[in-house]
Amino acid sequence: MNDSVKKLTLAFCAAIAGTAVFAQQPAQQGDPKLTEFYEPVPKIVTPGATPSDAPSDAIILFDGKNLDQWRSGKSADTTQPALWTVADGAITVKKGTGSIETKQRFMDYQLHIEWKIPTNITGSGQARGNSGVFLASTGPGDVGYELQVLDCYNNTTYVNGQTASIYKQAIPLANACKKPGEWQVYDVIWTAPRFNDDGSLKSPARVTAFHNGVLVQNNTEVKGVTMYIGTPYYKKHGASPIKLQDHGDPSEPISFRNIWVRPL
Repeated sequence: MNDSVKKLTLAFCAAIAGTAVFAQQPAQQGDPKLTEFYEPVPKIVTPGATPSDAPSDAIILFDGKNLDQWRSGKSADTTQPALWTVADGAITVKKGTGSIETKQRFMDYQLHIEWKIPTNITGSGQARGNSGVFLASTGPGDVGYELQVLDCYNNTTYVNGQTASIYKQAIPLANACKKPGEWQVYDVIWTAPRFNDDGSLKSPARVTAFHNGVLVQNNTEVKGVTMYIGTPYYKKHGASPIKLQDHGDPSEPISFRNIWVRPL
């Protein structure tokens, strides 16, 4: 077969193939309005002036003034007040007083929280500004699902326990830590677990998180409550408080500010 015939043959085959692909596409006929919908109409939400500012439908959990939205998370007694320090528009961990948790309970939500490691932080590994955001607190003590807070700017530790990990479960996609003394941001989407009537797991919890604008958890499936020793597990619960951890390590305590949540 000479070159001319080869070229004609290839062109013919390409044309046939193109026709076959075209024939597989559905015919676009009829009224385009059949695929246009006008309800339900999304609600109007006025965004904040900056990404850190709460939108109009958010619940303000801390506005820099008081701990009215929080209580002690140290015991089952829900009347105990939160004992952390409020000064200069921030909450600072008061070591030895225990974790604090929201008075309100939540299922699925969007959370914004800012935190800062002290400039004069000491220690290394896990003993360097250790705290945590428990995305759902499932009981007294520190039982729940922990998004790790830690100084990992030039500080090495086990990767499933570093900043922005789901502690002892999911390694973050990136280390986006700022230097100690600088405010940092978590923006979190939390989908709570669901349970069957008999207490068995129907669907696991999931979390998407951004640290300083960097995606660090991408629709991560949570394996169960956070465990320091042993494997995670699920126990049936419903709407739960959000908890901030008093880790009790010897390094300087960390601070939080500008905390708001949007129930979904």
